[in-house]
Amino acid sequence: MICENEKTAGSEIQREIESLKKQGVSEALIRDLIQFRESYPLDPSQKNRCIRPQMPFFGSEILEMAIAGLLSGENILLCGSKATGKNILAENLAWLFGRPVYNISFHVNTDSSTLIGTDTFQNNEVRLRKGPVYQCAVYGGFGILDEINMAKNDAVSVLHATLDYRRVIDVPGYDKIDLHKAARFIGTMNYGYAGTKELNEALVSRFLVINMPPLTEETLRNIIQSTYPDLKKSALDQFCGLFLDLQTKAQNSEISTKALDLRGLLASLGLMQRGLTPLKAIHMGVTNKSFDLFEREMIEDIVMTRIPESWTAAEVFER
Repeated sequence: MICENEKTAGSEIQREIESLKKQGVSEALIRDLIQFRESYPLDPSQKNRCIRPQMPFFGSEILEMAIAGLLSGENILLCGSKATGKNILAENLAWLFGRPVYNISFHVNTDSSTLIGTDTFQNNEVRLRKGPVYQCAVYGGFGILDEINMAKNDAVSVLHATLDYRRVIDVPGYDKIDLHKAARFIGTMNYGYAGTKELNEALVSRFLVINMPPLTEETLRNIIQSTYPDLKKSALDQFCGLFLDLQTKAQNSEISTKALDLRGLLASLGLMQRGLTPLKAIHMGVTNKSFDLFEREMIEDIVMTRIPESWTAAEVFER
């Protein structure tokens, strides 16, 4: 007998498939995607890692490239500027393929033991505490390698045999681990962040690379409407316009990308839904992300052209 949770998950996946069809994603790719899910059922112990994303990804061309690459057994590298939806796409791909997610955020202290695992003492014996890459390999997960261009050489070197045709992890002192046939890795990287560096050719050659385009007005509208369906059209126009104004200013190097924060904009709308005035909410989620006084004043001027000071939450959402 199918439990209610499984029925709910099945209906949610069906909605995602219908969404792909509406966006114009190839029928052949959708058919192969469904076959992939049926061929590699999710391990029951990993159900808590198969997480429905907060919002869908919009962009049929990018979706087709990513789905085709993953179905072909390749790993994907998503690169582009801030607020282009790299992590949203990665999470949506894992959900569509029905795979558990293992997030690995690279930073200066990430090393090989963080990824593969390290020795620990349990029950009077030394055991391997399995890292996220190890678990991803065993359970056929999707490993999201976030900000991979911040990785140290020590961390990246252990991934070479994992990411290429060998698809193995050789843990010193332990057994060699062959990757599950459904295991894939999705790297993300931003340009120009502090602490980032150029990826070496050996690592890049192990990925198919997708350059993420800046958000368009249509895509932005779809994202905001899917998250806040009761937003008034007049308010939607202004918030989309505000984000696109900031995006243009950032592309022209008139301001930094600190205030170009889609998560911040969506969080601000959540505050408005709670009753906070739109201007205060936007300052919290967008304007105050810049700590330079001159730049913050510029951003405030841009905000004021779109969001009247007199606006209340009732003028943003349908009641």
